[in-house]
Amino acid sequence: MELAHSLLLNEEAYNQLGEVQKAEFIFEWLRYLEKLLLATSRNDVKEKQKTLVEQLLSLLNNSPGPPTRKLLAKNLAILYSIGDTFSVYEAIDKCNDLIRSKDDSPSYLPTKLAAVVCLGSLYKKLGRILGNTFTDTVGNILKAVKSAESQGRYEIMLSLQNILNGLGAAAAPCHRDVYKAARSCLTDRSMAVRCAAAKCLLELQNEAIFMWSTDLDSVAALCFKSFEGSNYDVRISVSKLLGTILAKAVTSKHPGTAASRQSIRRVSLEEVLELLGTGFLRGSSGFLRASGDMLKGTSSVSRDVRVGVTQAYVVFVSTLGGAWLEKNFAAFLSHILSLVSQSHPKATQTQIDAVCCRRCVSFILRTTVGGLLGEKAQLAVVKDICQAIWKLKKVMDAVMSDGNLETRVGSTHVAASQHMLVCALQELGNLIHNLGTTAAPLLQDSSTGLLDSILSVTLHPSISVRLAAAWCLHCIAVALPSYLTPLLDRCLERLTGHKSSPEAVTGFSFAVAALLGAVKHCPLGIPHGKGKIIMTLAEDLLCSAAQNSRLSAQRTQAGWLLIAALMTLGPAVVSHHLARVLLLWKCVFPASPKDLETEKSRGDSFTWQVTLEGRAGALCAIKSFVSHCGDLLTEEVIQRLLPPLPCAVDLLTQLSSILKMYGSPLKTPSMVYRQRLYELLILLPPETYEGNLCAILKELAADLTAPDIQVSASTFLLPPLCHQDDLLILSPLLQETDHRFIEEQLLLGNGVACGSLEYDPYLIYEKDVEGDSVPKPLPPALSVISSAAKLFGVVCAHVGETQRLPILEQLLDSIKHTKGARQQVVQLHVVSSVSSFLKYVALSKGCLGPEEMKRFALTLVTGALESTNPLLRCAAAEAWARLAQVLDDGAFTAGLAQVSFDKLKSARDVVTRTGHSLALGSLHRYLGGISSSQHLNSCIGILYTLAQDSTSPDVQTWALHSLSLIIDSAGPLYYVHVEPTLSLIIMLLLNVPPTHAEVHQSLGRCLNALITTLGPELQGNSTSISTLRASCLLGCAVMQDNPDCLVQAQAISCLQQLHMFAPRHVNLSSLVSCLCVNLYSPYLLLRRAVLACLRQLVQREAAEVSEHAVMLAKDSREELTPDANIREVGLEGALLILLDKETDERLCHDIKETLNYMLTSMAVEKLSLWLKLCKDVLAASADCTAITCVDTMQEEEGDKGDDASVLTTRHDEKSHPFTNPRWATRVFAAECVCRIINQCENASSAHFDIALAQEMKKKDSRNDFLVLHLADLIRMAFMAATDHSDQLRLSGLEMLLVVIRRFATVPEPEFPGHVILEQYQANVGAALRPAFTSETPPDVTAKACQVCSAWIASGVVSDLNDLRRVHQLLVSSLTKIQAGKEALSHLYNESASTMEILAVLKAWAEVYIIAVQRHKNHRQPLKTTSCLEDSIRNGSCSSDGLLDLVYADLGTLSRLWLAALQDFALLTLPSEFASQLPAEGGAFYTAETSENAKLQYYNSWALILHATALWLTSTGFVVADPDEGASDLSRPVTPTSMCQGSSSGATIKSPEDVYTDRFHLILGISVEFLCSLRSDATMESITACLYALQALLDVPWPRSKIGSDQDLGIELLNVLHRVILTRESPSIQLASLEVVRQIICAAQEHVKEKRRSAEVLALAVFTSVHGKNLMFADCSFTSLIWYWRLPTYYRKPNITVDLNPKDLFAHLNRWPELGSLGISILPTILYLTIGVLRETAVKLPGGQLSSTVAASLQALKGILSSPMARAEKSHTAWTDLLRSALTTVLDCWDPVDETHQELDEVSLLTAITVFILSTSPEVTTIPCLQKRCIDKFKATLEIKDPMVQIKTYQLLHSIFQYPNPAVSYPYIYSLASCIMEKLQEIDKRKPENTAELQIFQEGIKVLETLVTVAEEHHRSQLVACLLPILISFLLDENALGSATSIMRNLHDFALQNLMQIGPQYSSVFKSLVTSSPALKARLEAAIKGNQESVKVKIPTSKYTKSPGKNSSIQLKTSFL
Repeated sequence: MELAHSLLLNEEAYNQLGEVQKAEFIFEWLRYLEKLLLATSRNDVKEKQKTLVEQLLSLLNNSPGPPTRKLLAKNLAILYSIGDTFSVYEAIDKCNDLIRSKDDSPSYLPTKLAAVVCLGSLYKKLGRILGNTFTDTVGNILKAVKSAESQGRYEIMLSLQNILNGLGAAAAPCHRDVYKAARSCLTDRSMAVRCAAAKCLLELQNEAIFMWSTDLDSVAALCFKSFEGSNYDVRISVSKLLGTILAKAVTSKHPGTAASRQSIRRVSLEEVLELLGTGFLRGSSGFLRASGDMLKGTSSVSRDVRVGVTQAYVVFVSTLGGAWLEKNFAAFLSHILSLVSQSHPKATQTQIDAVCCRRCVSFILRTTVGGLLGEKAQLAVVKDICQAIWKLKKVMDAVMSDGNLETRVGSTHVAASQHMLVCALQELGNLIHNLGTTAAPLLQDSSTGLLDSILSVTLHPSISVRLAAAWCLHCIAVALPSYLTPLLDRCLERLTGHKSSPEAVTGFSFAVAALLGAVKHCPLGIPHGKGKIIMTLAEDLLCSAAQNSRLSAQRTQAGWLLIAALMTLGPAVVSHHLARVLLLWKCVFPASPKDLETEKSRGDSFTWQVTLEGRAGALCAIKSFVSHCGDLLTEEVIQRLLPPLPCAVDLLTQLSSILKMYGSPLKTPSMVYRQRLYELLILLPPETYEGNLCAILKELAADLTAPDIQVSASTFLLPPLCHQDDLLILSPLLQETDHRFIEEQLLLGNGVACGSLEYDPYLIYEKDVEGDSVPKPLPPALSVISSAAKLFGVVCAHVGETQRLPILEQLLDSIKHTKGARQQVVQLHVVSSVSSFLKYVALSKGCLGPEEMKRFALTLVTGALESTNPLLRCAAAEAWARLAQVLDDGAFTAGLAQVSFDKLKSARDVVTRTGHSLALGSLHRYLGGISSSQHLNSCIGILYTLAQDSTSPDVQTWALHSLSLIIDSAGPLYYVHVEPTLSLIIMLLLNVPPTHAEVHQSLGRCLNALITTLGPELQGNSTSISTLRASCLLGCAVMQDNPDCLVQAQAISCLQQLHMFAPRHVNLSSLVSCLCVNLYSPYLLLRRAVLACLRQLVQREAAEVSEHAVMLAKDSREELTPDANIREVGLEGALLILLDKETDERLCHDIKETLNYMLTSMAVEKLSLWLKLCKDVLAASADCTAITCVDTMQEEEGDKGDDASVLTTRHDEKSHPFTNPRWATRVFAAECVCRIINQCENASSAHFDIALAQEMKKKDSRNDFLVLHLADLIRMAFMAATDHSDQLRLSGLEMLLVVIRRFATVPEPEFPGHVILEQYQANVGAALRPAFTSETPPDVTAKACQVCSAWIASGVVSDLNDLRRVHQLLVSSLTKIQAGKEALSHLYNESASTMEILAVLKAWAEVYIIAVQRHKNHRQPLKTTSCLEDSIRNGSCSSDGLLDLVYADLGTLSRLWLAALQDFALLTLPSEFASQLPAEGGAFYTAETSENAKLQYYNSWALILHATALWLTSTGFVVADPDEGASDLSRPVTPTSMCQGSSSGATIKSPEDVYTDRFHLILGISVEFLCSLRSDATMESITACLYALQALLDVPWPRSKIGSDQDLGIELLNVLHRVILTRESPSIQLASLEVVRQIICAAQEHVKEKRRSAEVLALAVFTSVHGKNLMFADCSFTSLIWYWRLPTYYRKPNITVDLNPKDLFAHLNRWPELGSLGISILPTILYLTIGVLRETAVKLPGGQLSSTVAASLQALKGILSSPMARAEKSHTAWTDLLRSALTTVLDCWDPVDETHQELDEVSLLTAITVFILSTSPEVTTIPCLQKRCIDKFKATLEIKDPMVQIKTYQLLHSIFQYPNPAVSYPYIYSLASCIMEKLQEIDKRKPENTAELQIFQEGIKVLETLVTVAEEHHRSQLVACLLPILISFLLDENALGSATSIMRNLHDFALQNLMQIGPQYSSVFKSLVTSSPALKARLEAAIKGNQESVKVKIPTSKYTKSPGKNSSIQLKTSFL
């Protein structure tokens, strides 16, 4: 392929290749040439132009395939546009000659087509340069159309489109001719030709005025005709043409003279709409012919025409745009609704037609209003629709009230207006559903009367209208949860009041059911009591049904409907009413078969209607119960459910005889009954109806083969039984598109009605699968078949194997005995039910049964494989494979494959070949590739052959699809076939005409499967892999150029796979440009492919993708859609715009994911861009006003007006890229801002430091930091928090919270002592205030409380008056909640009130905790109340001003906090104590909603606990609240209390008892939480809980409780031990440690207390148990802390944070005080201390000791010097243990492993010294230990490191001074001489630096000590040794002047010491000086010199200060 990369074709290489390779080579060369021409200089191109043109034109004769000819034409055009154009006419002539050629052979066709394509391309690129040649060319091409076959017509139409595009207005002379040719092609039998003709006409209308003026009617008629028998692509193309032309006709401003203006007919909007209306209502037939048919009553518009016209309406309005629609909406609405009005009875004469027309009208409204208008315009539309509903209501009222008219006329009017109302109501519901809470102002506007209008039509005579009104109420309730309860109340009230009106009973019961269905979408729910009201009403309706025969059916239906809807509220509500429901269920069926017989004999037609309605309703209610309340399905409940089931089945078997008896009125009720029973049985486990299986199976068989079924329902029966992948390829109609809503009706065929709610009203409360659209149940006749087929699979699998056979025989016979269309229907039903059976058996690993079963199944499936219905073949292929899967027998599978091989070899018809080729693929899919490779080879061989059958695209499609399944399932086995398969795919891609898009789609699937099979191997560099990879890329390139969108989607998907496996080889730039071009494609599946690919790319290369997109936009290619505004807003902005417009959930999810990945990797680098995007989205609110931030410097007057100035609105002059984004998009933008802040937090500290940010910004202006955008962040949060949409308010408050938490501590550099957020107080206040109004939902208020507490706690505002604004909001909330659960809003469920109350209490708790902390930090005593009041009055800003604010409400708060904690304690009790819980609930929750409330309490309890503990601490547990009196823990409102009932005779508790209860409450909650930490327990909860315990133990009274109760202390330590085990956070471990310290203190305090008292004996017993346990618990705790903190001690995690070691050792030091117990605990303590020492004794720079080593040495000293070591009883044991410990220390020198860090000898020597000096002599004086210690000192003295030597001398100094000679002398004997030598060595070479000076000084000090401790007779010898050394360092007066500072210091030091030693040992001194004249002379000279220097210089005291004292290493603590 590399050889193809040249400017001229490498003919030498080309000629050496085979045929297939030649085609590949040419295509690759042309691809490369296209890029190369654009990059080559004009001169170079001109040089080679002649040769190049010859080469390109010669290719025309080589039969180029479709992709090649397209590229060839493109290159030719580019070449002429860059190079010279003089030879272009020759090229055009050559092309024209080729087209004129008389050769009609198939082999010559590609050449002709290539010539046509070349002409199109040349004219498009060169346009008017080509002068007048176009008339000949166009004439020539048009002449060719007449004789051309479909491919030729297709290419000619596209070529004409290109010619028109290039020539523009210059082509006017040919317009009419082109128009005529395109007209005939627009109704061509080939769909591709129709599409091409539509594109050609679309191009033509740009210049041909006649098309949208004089010929407008005929163009419209032509389009209507084109829709007949069309496919989806044709409808898209033609509707685009028709819509565009009509839009142009309405908007055009005609050019030219007055005369020409008169000749052109002006077209009004009414005429255009009338024209479209005609097509919609009458189709393509003219007026005259239509009227004749109408008279006969035979005309009906075909569905494809109606769907096409519907799409044209949408294009028409979309082209005119949103602003036009807004202006003309009233006229448009009345026209659209009139399509289903009484003025056109034809459109709605049958139910089927009416439903389809309604769906089309709904689609037009949904797509235009929902897609084009912003929220503000949509609100206006809602008003218009409301007015339309009122008008229709008035007309209906007039008709109904006028008694003179014949009733028939009335009913016609009613029937006609019903469809208009249904459409209006459904659109109204959809609009409000999408607007969400932004629609709230509309509902409050009484002039619109929105709710009244809907409720008024709930009484409409038509059931469709009543259902539509109910659905509309459902949408309102979902959008505005605050209206749910009031609407429910209104409907229940009316239902109760109008029980005697049949319309009211059904209408309002539908409404109540729909509203109940909305509850699951509203997290805040409805009051629990509503369930009881509804249940009572339902019972009442059912009981009163029999009283009035006129109302029986309605009341029965209503009663069961309400019960069924009630079940959706879930177990919490239903459990209270279950007994009544089960009783009703039991009563609705006869008790025995005998009673059923009696019923049969007694009843009449009407009674049976009502009975069946009631029983069907009961079955539906139970089905609803089973599906929504699975938790309640206990064994007992199932037993109560079962008894009526046999009776229900009995009735099923009797239905046919009852039907015969009473005839057609019972047909529908009996069908509905069957469907309901089947649906219930599908849900229930088959074991529950085991006894009835056979009876059910017979009924199912009868249903499936019933003689009166006329309709083929394949399109809804088979898809669930086929594999999803097969459906997409083999049934294009089933593909998901944006038009699915209307396209569905074509899928079902003309005889089948679309789904509609009136077919099954019970679906009104179910959650719809498709988001916000109305449920669309199919008619009962179809639904019952669907349910029967599904149930057949289950039942047949559970009956005995012997019973299956006759049923299967019966089914087979029924197929044989029917004929024609009926046979197809029966076959369809039977195959679908048997497929269902095989699927069930395969999935449940069951077995098929006797051999006969296999034969029957095989016969059935083989027959279906050769059916003419493609879906049936598809299902049969699936069943074929399932059969092999169930039997799991290799021989049988091989036999099946052989059957297909034989059929495929012999058969020539399309049906057999397609069916059996798919059967082979399915076999491979389910059996993981047929095991023997020979089968694989045979399969592939046959499928290759079929794939090349160009006579039948269908066979190719199915064969290739099957091949893709085999490639997928064969895996590595397929490697050997990869190359031939790839060649085949490329060959077909290059040769199959583009008109056969389905073949290309299958080829795409094959290529995708091959890429997956090759996988990561594609990265390889071997020749074979490179060739394969090049072929894959070439295949992708061919598919990318294909005109079919689904093939392009496949190409993108293949490139995505290639990018995953071999990213280096995929050209990212061209891939991204392809994605950007298709980002706004009108094809849903293409958009999905684009987003799926983008999502993958940005995970790896977000920045590159973004850059490529912007580069592409800057190059401004024309193919980039105008919607994709990438140039301005980047790819990120384009995705946000798409997210705003997109309705497909899967796509929206992918867009969000893509944006999140981009944000994660790029937000910090592109901060401004991202923030601007988010700001634009949030600022472009419905009224286009922008909000400016307040200037906080100005003085604000009073407390009222302070926030008003924040909202100053100004119109934004610049147009936003985002016009009126939806609230959901704005919510996403707000979430993005929070993510951006989090990303910045992980990036750089400068983002949160304004001084640093400004400094770095100055250095490089490209630097960008978040803190510089703080004003924008606040503004965005403010805009979101004050929006109409509740979801956006929540996001805004969350954003505000994040901003406060992140920026609270950022200082303001211009005003020291202030923080940057302080200037935004007014904005924060203004953002929070609206959340505290009475109508705000509880969840918003709860969030706002959290923000309030965060704001107050942040300390941003220090001035009390400023703080009081936000504080006041919390005070108002506190007042509101004081009345408890009784007084809060009844709009929502009680758990919503609980949430709000707890949020308020949590917020106050947080504020109180912070207040107390600040107060503690300032260490001020708590003020008295009077003093407090003064400070509050003055607003003084004292350090505890915040505490002053809280103090006023503390009394109330403390009671509420205690009540909340008590509730929490009750709710966390295990389920076995449920009976002990108070029946009426707690202080803030009701018993019924306790499950929901648990979550709320779980989120809030921790801070409340901490606050309560702090409050109790502040009272010291001694002062009872004066206002509390003798109350219990809770408030007086709630009588619940711990440990006592609510009986009036309860004993009054003493203050001591109250405090004990409170103490145990806090302790109990803490221990319960800490001892079983859930995985989701937050850090905040754990630390708050530990702090609460700390606060509790700060006070003497609780400490005494813990101290006196040994079990309590031990339990607490064990719990804390577990906390440490499960949580690694240092803050948690520190907090735990502090609690442990307090527990130990409590124990010690208790022991001391007891010692003072007389209970000496009791104490001894107590301490022996108590101390021991506490001691062990504490030791295990401390060892655990060390376990976590020392990386190498037990394990090696990466822990760098260190705890304060002193805290840890402080515990250990306390234990030795506990008397004799010390011995048992001593080993552990020593082990820990020495272990820590060993692990942390690592050398640090400068010879310092780490804090851990220092602490452990200190602890060691404490332990060793314990009085216990000397006590008589324990002396021996201690001595042994201490010796062992010393041995362990000595062993530390020998590292255990090589990796050990370098040991610090100083630390270990210090430890040895501590042992020597602090223990009794017998520990260290035993010879073996003493020798080892001395050796260590010797070895250390040899170390060269001066710091080590200095420290060693210091330690020896202290040992030599030890008073006991037994200890010190051995060291002196062993080490003195060694020290002497060292000093003499220094003496010889003189010290060179400060370190050596210090060593010398320390050595001299040691020698001086030796002199001091030596015995008298040895002293003179030692002095004699010491003096010469000292004298040798003295300097005479000459030397002193020139000496270095070190020598001078040494001189001073020596002189000073001599002055001290001389007088002390004068005799030795004299004798030495006398005996050595040299020494004497030196000494005298030095003294003289020193005196001189004193006179001349500054006093020498400066120097003579001992430098040793200053510069030697000083330990912070003395260990010795």
